[in-house]
Amino acid sequence: MTNSIAVIGGGASGLTAAIAAAKSGKYSVTVYEGGERLGRKILATGNGRCNMTNINADTRFYHGKDPKFILGAKHKFWVDETIDFFEELGVVVNVEEDGKVYPYSNQASAVLDVLRFKIDDTENIKIVLPFEVKTVEKRGERFLITSFDGREETADKVIVATGGKAAPAFGSKGVGHDILKSFGHEITALKPSLVQIKTETDVVKKLKGIKLDANVTLGSASEYGEVLFTEYGLSGPAVFSLSSRLDGAKTISLDIMSRYDRDELSKKLILRIAKRPKITLDNFFVGMFHKRVGQAVLKCAGVEPLSRYAVTLSEKEIARVCNIIKKWDFRVTGTMSWNNAQVTKGGAVTSEFNPNTMESKKVKNLYAVGEVLDIDGDCGGYNLQWAWSSGYLAGADAGK
Repeated sequence: MTNSIAVIGGGASGLTAAIAAAKSGKYSVTVYEGGERLGRKILATGNGRCNMTNINADTRFYHGKDPKFILGAKHKFWVDETIDFFEELGVVVNVEEDGKVYPYSNQASAVLDVLRFKIDDTENIKIVLPFEVKTVEKRGERFLITSFDGREETADKVIVATGGKAAPAFGSKGVGHDILKSFGHEITALKPSLVQIKTETDVVKKLKGIKLDANVTLGSASEYGEVLFTEYGLSGPAVFSLSSRLDGAKTISLDIMSRYDRDELSKKLILRIAKRPKITLDNFFVGMFHKRVGQAVLKCAGVEPLSRYAVTLSEKEIARVCNIIKKWDFRVTGTMSWNNAQVTKGGAVTSEFNPNTMESKKVKNLYAVGEVLDIDGDCGGYNLQWAWSSGYLAGADAGK
């Protein structure tokens, strides 16, 4: 079998691409993985449970210059096809109330294992690791692939599935962007996404380790969910999802009682004072918020000293407290580093690729999939769905 396909990267998109490419039996497929083992990042997804996809996956959960680029995949190999693909490999899935899909075993290792089993059972797929690709060049009709240690391989077709720059501990170093750039592809600015947001630390440092549910607003976007206070800023699923929309935002705001409007909240506080007039302010919010959160709210509202009785609160002070509870602002200073990020924001400009096949419009038989492209999704299974879908489309087209 002389016709060959090289898949650069043995992660979610790369392994799916290899399986799809080998299906026709017309090509030998080789996966070149830079690390010592395949799919390391898969094992870390969903806190080790592997949030495989989300039944609600649609363009509104994706970002980039053109989120509609995913529609090619959505019409050909999307959530239902992904679930069928993995069930054929042996994974029984569990769909949770919020639409997140996990393996029934709640083991990310099971998802990686079935992919490996399929590859092991497929004669025309070969795994080469560690093989850290440095460059890919076009030599006539074929591609020359060179590793950092000087080894050379050739292939008729190349699928770039290297991931982005997020979580470099799992092998994501951005080499895929360098490869695509060498072929004339435009790469947008790259930034960490699905990552903790750094803020001014005067308040958050004192609340380190405390979790609460809040409606979080960043610019024009909002997300409800768990928020974790840290010594450097804010973390938690709601913050992670909004981190992809950080561009230019100076403030992140928390509504820590989103089920009540301001008038309802004001009445609730007045009633609370009437029921417990002699409680000191440092204990006023016990039973409503974490004690330290309540104290921080009062201080941010300029209500001190906390040794005062609740009955001493004036109407203006109650109004200020309500304002903080409903819109607690924290000045944004940036995000944590690539080491903390789950996903890369930015990548190869999608207008230079065919959305139905992931093939380059500039270079015949060159494909790019997953995180290396300018597509990133919210927290909740959306990024893995893009990896499976884009990988499958590229592999199926390359192998036909």
